[in-house]
Amino acid sequence: MTIYFYSNREEPYGVFSNFSPHGVEMEGEWWPTTEHYFQGQKFAGTPHAEAVRRARTPKDAANMGRERHRPLRPDWEAVKDDVMRRAVLRKFETHAGLRALLLSTGDEEIVENAPGDYYWGCGANGTGRNMLGKILVETREILRARETSG
Repeated sequence: MTIYFYSNREEPYGVFSNFSPHGVEMEGEWWPTTEHYFQGQKFAGTPHAEAVRRARTPKDAANMGRERHRPLRPDWEAVKDDVMRRAVLRKFETHAGLRALLLSTGDEEIVENAPGDYYWGCGANGTGRNMLGKILVETREILRARETSG
């Protein structure tokens, strides 16, 4: 069975969304959601990153991250997957309940059912890359390996 998620309001897997209200500490700062962190990293080292960190909601952070009057870091396309990997791993390291839920998914495929996103999600017709789902599966494997070795 494939596990689909999209909205952070969906039970039980909506918490897999980067909009879920589960903050993370990254590089000495508290970020309200992984979406805040991810979007802020588009402007790392500038005041824009702090503005995104302080955004009221993850949707506001996402909108700020898409504003092209802000100076997008030149290496963004090369680093965005690793930024997402770090943020997602930290989220599940930080929140034990979320970690238990992710580990409970066994070996199921995880898909972000985002109709408008063909990179992070599966897109409207299922042909998207589903990178967020793949990163969640990678994260599950990392956490499972730690449990069995530690």
